[in-house]
Amino acid sequence: MTPSKPVILDGHQLTLSQIESVARHAADVILDSEASKRVQNCSDSVQDIIHSDKIVYGVNTGFGIFSDQVIHPKHAVQLSRNLILSHATGLGPPFPMDVVRTAMLVRANTFAQGHSGVRPEIIATLIQMLSKDVVPKVPSQGSLGSSGDLAPLSHLALVLSSDPDENHSEPSGEAWFQGTLMSGAEAMRKAGIPRICLQAKEGLAITNGATFTVAMLALACLDARSLLRVADIAAALSIEALLGVSSAFDHRLHRVRPHPGQVRVAESILALLAGSTLVDSTDHVQDAYSLRCTPQVHGPAWEMLEFAERVASLEINSATDNPLFFNGHAISGGNFHGEPIGLSCDYLKIALSEIGAISERRIFRLTSAHLNRGLPSMLVPNVDLVGLQSGLMMLHYTSASLALENQSLSIPDSVRSLSTSGGQEDINANATTAARHLLALIHNLRRILAIELIAASQAIDIRLQQMPDAHLGVGSQAAYRTIRERLPFIAEDHYLSPDIQTIEDLINDKLLIHAVDEALS
Repeated sequence: MTPSKPVILDGHQLTLSQIESVARHAADVILDSEASKRVQNCSDSVQDIIHSDKIVYGVNTGFGIFSDQVIHPKHAVQLSRNLILSHATGLGPPFPMDVVRTAMLVRANTFAQGHSGVRPEIIATLIQMLSKDVVPKVPSQGSLGSSGDLAPLSHLALVLSSDPDENHSEPSGEAWFQGTLMSGAEAMRKAGIPRICLQAKEGLAITNGATFTVAMLALACLDARSLLRVADIAAALSIEALLGVSSAFDHRLHRVRPHPGQVRVAESILALLAGSTLVDSTDHVQDAYSLRCTPQVHGPAWEMLEFAERVASLEINSATDNPLFFNGHAISGGNFHGEPIGLSCDYLKIALSEIGAISERRIFRLTSAHLNRGLPSMLVPNVDLVGLQSGLMMLHYTSASLALENQSLSIPDSVRSLSTSGGQEDINANATTAARHLLALIHNLRRILAIELIAASQAIDIRLQQMPDAHLGVGSQAAYRTIRERLPFIAEDHYLSPDIQTIEDLINDKLLIHAVDEALS
């Protein structure tokens, strides 16, 4: 693999593709020199406030409900430390490492705008942790995604920051160093990265922003883009296997209802099917909705994805803590609130759940002898063994279970709110839960599509035995060949879970998409 280009952080130009290169492919990260100057200037202004008579939230006051409690300047450092210790209340399984790495990158980029009041050393430490593969273990439960991801970011801060009294027994959280889990202090020591004693405002700056939430949305967008391509490919293979009718994808139909996603999917399906002799080989006038309406179901998901990508791209280049500083002047507000991210996660959840739902319906048709136009029940190859062998019956059960779970996961989370901090924070976004559910839904969708690819390939094998002179479309053939290079025809009942994993890996590695793109180029 060609090494990824270094990612230069200036607070304004971070992209989703750069996030993937850092989070998943360990690309180097560099802080822009002009950004470093801005950051230092803003940090200096915080020190000026500390030594003045100004009362600024989070600099010399308590937090949340305690915002009216003034803190003496001599306690400013302890205030930052106490914030981290008291807010590290996360529970549950840890976030995946790519989510944590993305959150670290996004937080560094946020600080690079020069409005947060942190020293350049904070950004440098985050960049060193990314470079040397120190990944904090961050519990995934406990954030409302409104006052930022307070608990998750506090667990991150435990690893990179130290006690002002240099207490070596103080909590340091946990972190993976080059894949091995240990205490945060040990991970930083082994990596040769000094832990930082946080100064005034720095504890609040690190924890104040829906950073883990947008990290999940960003990675979800990257994965969803690939999965929507795979969904089009899987649909085309199912249409081939079921002797579908191509008129449903005619450009004239979609030109008079020109939703961009719908038009795009119709064009994609026609390109995949080009040259097929299985399609339009019967006297059927039209197909069931799960085939015929693929553009109308897949298309809106593409449009929801593009909206979510815009939101994610804006958020990863935003200053999101509170207060923010402008030419030495502190302004309190609510940029930490995760509502835009939570709503985007919910929209995308609904759209992707529908992709899983229509895929499951195609799997159902492929395996049902009443609906699959002459294929054996459950795609058992030898009809004399139907009953003795179950074929792909349980693969459909699995896809149905995953599709139903996704329908539960797609219920909007951002409409739910509870008041916190004694009523000071009285409407919360619940955005982090929405993002966590989105990741779980995408994980399930990948497996549903893997099952459809297995079922469609099995059906195509049987169909070509019935129609030996027939052939697939150019794109469909490339997809089918790529699947068969890794997973042979299922001639008799065997252990099927590894087969799903094989095709899931094929999807993850984007090899199916690459093969189809090459065939269509």
